[in-house]
Amino acid sequence: MRKLLFVTGGVCSSLGKGIAASSIGALMEARGFSVQMVKIDPYLNVDAGTMSPYQHGEVYVTDDGAETDLDLGNYGRFTTAKLSRANSITTGQVYKAVIEKERAGEYLGRTVQVVPHITNEIKQRILAVASNPEVDMTIVEIGGTVGDIESVPFLEACRQLIHEYGKQNAVSIHVTLVPAVSGGEIKTKPTQHAVKELQEVGIQPDALILRSAKPLSDDVRRKISLFTNVEEEGVISGYDAPTIYEVPLAFYNQKLDTFLLRKMNVESRHAELGKWQAVVQAVTKPSRKVKIAVVGKYMDLHDSYKSIWEALCHGGIAHNAGLEIEKVDSSRLEDSNADLEAIFKGIHGILVPGGFGERGIEGMIRAVRYARENKIPYLGICLGMQIMVIEYARSVIGWQDAHSTEFNKATPHPVVCLLEEQTRIKNYGGTMRLGAYEAVTKAGSFIRAAYGTEQISERHRHRYEVNNDIRQELEAHNLTISATTPNGELVEACEWPEHPWSVGVQFHPEFKSRPTSPHPLFKEFIRAALSHAGA
Repeated sequence: MRKLLFVTGGVCSSLGKGIAASSIGALMEARGFSVQMVKIDPYLNVDAGTMSPYQHGEVYVTDDGAETDLDLGNYGRFTTAKLSRANSITTGQVYKAVIEKERAGEYLGRTVQVVPHITNEIKQRILAVASNPEVDMTIVEIGGTVGDIESVPFLEACRQLIHEYGKQNAVSIHVTLVPAVSGGEIKTKPTQHAVKELQEVGIQPDALILRSAKPLSDDVRRKISLFTNVEEEGVISGYDAPTIYEVPLAFYNQKLDTFLLRKMNVESRHAELGKWQAVVQAVTKPSRKVKIAVVGKYMDLHDSYKSIWEALCHGGIAHNAGLEIEKVDSSRLEDSNADLEAIFKGIHGILVPGGFGERGIEGMIRAVRYARENKIPYLGICLGMQIMVIEYARSVIGWQDAHSTEFNKATPHPVVCLLEEQTRIKNYGGTMRLGAYEAVTKAGSFIRAAYGTEQISERHRHRYEVNNDIRQELEAHNLTISATTPNGELVEACEWPEHPWSVGVQFHPEFKSRPTSPHPLFKEFIRAALSHAGA
């Protein structure tokens, strides 16, 4: 039997279960094991595709087109696990599948209940990933907090799996909060209550990860061990680190991986963590600095562009450069009195990420024009590429009314428009060009130089495309179409003429970037920004 590791959370949400699970995955890979990751989200949505970035952060996309929780992005950055729609389980998916089976008569007239029908569906989905013969360990993160009504069926399914496969094959790791009250006094009672809640559903945690601002003393760890029935070696201080990429090293230094392997009766080689040590060194002690402006729509919630921030960091790691990121809400730039010179003073690179809806679009267009005219390195992603085309059509070709039909259906110059086969679609759940598609890069372009290869594969999430009817006009005015789909029908990337570095791409390269393997486009974007800065 392959090993199952369940990661749950107590006291409150947003404790960093995803980082904890990802870091454990990184440690197990460092010891030579093949790892898979599963995220369980208790919400009733079938997937994260229709959720506002302000509600749940960014939507992470897998190669097979699944729109998932952003924690899968953490899994993809910390591990080499191949992620697909099977790695994301939601309450909506589970209940939808069970109801469809009931309607089809698969339960032979039985009364359909949470136990066993819902729990069996959950178990089947977990085991579908864990049973892969190439996978040694499957780490299952259960979203939310123990005690939430939505999580009960998932915790029951985990309890059953631990019971069925035994404690040597299925272990529980509970992430809890250890707060400090006025005067800095550490309080362990919330963790004690959180563990009791988990025990009440029949799960005794094997290890605890205690979230706190600072490292916890041995006395605190011993006290928590005594009151929770968890071995002292399994009580781990999950303190705030200077960078999330230091968390695997913090866990390793406390021998969490050694403890978990002992609990599962598994022997392994010594952990090879040299690449993680190099990453932490580059992030915490960079040799130079660069300042990047990100002009977007969803700046109020950091997680709305989670993969963008991390991919930029990775680009800096590649050049041992620290990043100072200036978040610019594009709505600010729509005011004609907005002083772009002041806003972009000292900026060495400008990035416009993806997004939906009309708000802030004109501000993005102003930012893109500023980058083009002032020769500032520019990276446009999805909407950021479309804005690039709209601005070029207005400023260079002279079509002042050029726009995307997403924002102005009556525009006389629809330089960006909806895919023909999607114009009749009313249900917006999962209807975009989603997942991995191949593209062909143009010789001599910035994008070809970045990738170093003609054929590439990247993940998409969009409905609108550059209008093929105006491509010739764009190219006649020297806009470079630097990548297309293999059949040449759709524009995948474009670049400005006579510019130090500019790439707009229809896809989302940030989803494939890792700290140990920075994405080539972010790597080259930061290189160009460093050159612009004279660093």
